[in-house]
Amino acid sequence: MAETSLLLLDKEAGKELNYYENCPGCKIERVKCSNAGLPLKHLFFIAIVTLSAALPISSLFPFLYFMIRDFHVAKMEEDIGYYAGYVGSSFMFGRALTSLLWGLVADRYGRKPVILIGTVAVVIFNTLFGLSTNFWMAVSTRFVLGSLCGVLGPMRAYASEICRKDYQALAMSVISTSWGVGLVIGPALGGYLSQPADKYPEFFSKESVFGRFPYLLPCLLISLFALVVSVICCWLPETLHIHIKNKEVVICEDIESVAYDSTTLEKAEISGNSVPPSQQSLLKNWPLMSSIIAYSVFQLHDMAYAEIFSLWAISPRESEGLSYTTSDVGETLSITGLGLLLFQLFLYPVVEKIRGPIMVSRIGAVLSIPLLFSYPCIALLSGFWLSLILDSASVLKNVFSVSITTGLFLLQNRAVSQEQRGAANGISMSSMSLFKAIGPAAGGSLFSRAQKRKDASILPGVQMVFFILNVVELIGLLMTFKPFLALPEENISDGKPTNSDESR
Repeated sequence: MAETSLLLLDKEAGKELNYYENCPGCKIERVKCSNAGLPLKHLFFIAIVTLSAALPISSLFPFLYFMIRDFHVAKMEEDIGYYAGYVGSSFMFGRALTSLLWGLVADRYGRKPVILIGTVAVVIFNTLFGLSTNFWMAVSTRFVLGSLCGVLGPMRAYASEICRKDYQALAMSVISTSWGVGLVIGPALGGYLSQPADKYPEFFSKESVFGRFPYLLPCLLISLFALVVSVICCWLPETLHIHIKNKEVVICEDIESVAYDSTTLEKAEISGNSVPPSQQSLLKNWPLMSSIIAYSVFQLHDMAYAEIFSLWAISPRESEGLSYTTSDVGETLSITGLGLLLFQLFLYPVVEKIRGPIMVSRIGAVLSIPLLFSYPCIALLSGFWLSLILDSASVLKNVFSVSITTGLFLLQNRAVSQEQRGAANGISMSSMSLFKAIGPAAGGSLFSRAQKRKDASILPGVQMVFFILNVVELIGLLMTFKPFLALPEENISDGKPTNSDESR
């Protein structure tokens, strides 16, 4: 049975739009047209779902060194970094293999089912990781978790669809903030709550389940949070346009493209033959692909940094580390998460509006380079000054990193129409996950090698580590300039077809 449609006036665009009665995407468009206010409820959904997916990614880094040591898989202490890198990479390797698939599923069946599957996967497999008793169980549970948790790509598409254009930068900032906070609060939980029988013997005995599985408690708390989010997701509104015409399902573009060319919608079918040639192949969309490649390089850097930072902080002083405990690392990352949250909520939208997403990304990359060069000098400090300088540096580094990724998020979603956002974000997630899978393995191996060359004449010890991190950051910075990076046209971001050569 075909759906009936009605015309309503889009106050923002000043034009009439077709709305189909039983289409979930059209219902969202009706809300957007009738309400110009800040969509607080939807931003809350975006924040908690993204946070639940981000928490397990790096929560293991503060205790991974000790977990590998307890598995007795490393023959020498200097080899622990190698095995830690493989465990850290397994999640991203699994996600790299399946992100495009989840993006296609999100485009075909909706954002909501993919989001629900991803949050439930966190509940099950993150708990099983905390129960790991050997190296291969840890690797396999992290791999399966990464394979099934395809949340970030659909959430980025969802954020660009659930909000009016005036608030899209804020919605992307919420994703980046929640993601960034998850990547620092997760390790903070891992640092504070791992090995609870040793740290809090008055509450946890050696014979309890948390004594026998010393890394279960932080994983279990993250899984319980994901369980609550899974229940809340039942009320998550769908944004995909699915129109039934002549008993055929039509997956539509952004509703604004309907007003632009109603004949396109009438002819559009699952085969996609009526989609304009400039939009048929995402791989030929250079504004999209160039932003994805630059984004992936920065993510490789960030993931390697996350692993190296924890290994460096926990390493003993004689190895040029800080001799921190997991609790010390957790405290530093907690302060980092708070600073990051305040910046992204109150400062980033203002800065992005003034300078634009690309300039903000470039500034973040430029400032990150001298900051990383200062880390070996920070290791020479002690006491109060060590804590103060390290906490400040950690806050700044993560603020710069999230500013970079937020700007590139915006470019990617503005380079495609709605019908391709799930697949586009799937490609982005696959590419980013592949690079991130390299990050922990390369970072762990690099750190282990640096510990064995403390007496080298050129870049001794950890100086080599932070130098190579800066090389990767510099490569990413160069990729944000022309001719490599191409900016999407404004009419593409609005969902309207274009024949411009710039999108090719």
